[in-house]
Amino acid sequence: MTDQEALALFRSSGALLDGHFRLSSGLHSSGYLQCARVLQHPRRAEAIGAALADRVRELAVSVVLSPALGGIVIGQEVGRALDVRAIFAERHEGALTLRRGFALDRSDRVLVVEDVITTGGSTRETLDVASRMGAIVVAACAIVDRSGGFLDLGVPFSALCAFQLPTYDPQLCPLCAQGIPSIKPGSRA
Repeated sequence: MTDQEALALFRSSGALLDGHFRLSSGLHSSGYLQCARVLQHPRRAEAIGAALADRVRELAVSVVLSPALGGIVIGQEVGRALDVRAIFAERHEGALTLRRGFALDRSDRVLVVEDVITTGGSTRETLDVASRMGAIVVAACAIVDRSGGFLDLGVPFSALCAFQLPTYDPQLCPLCAQGIPSIKPGSRA
């Protein structure tokens, strides 16, 4: 799947939104990629998961780990394509952790899978969850990389497509200065 094919899926799914958005990273933006609108279609989710899996197949991944909530569906699809367990970390008292009986150990080769990466904050937290459990983190991947190519996660990283939308510090946001109300469409309140 090429960048253009992935972006075409976003456009045809109505997942490329215009407005004033507060991102999970804390930044503001005039555009938002709502992965859930693409992933709600099982065949599209399966195709995207398979395309991400093809990028990491040689790494002998044994577990896919995703941050809740945005990474769960795509993590499951990548896990399916690799035929490995797919688990997720979720927030408990403000920190990402494994719950629901999920566990990792020293023999696990973990791939962290995310939907969209902007600053890498949630992905780094998820990497830390795996490392604290003693697992080997072999790579990270995402459907969309909004970082501008400046992301260093300390492990190999791959994305199906890179997409630049403007981001602003909330104190310098021109949309805020214009009095345009912002909305928080993501999974983190």
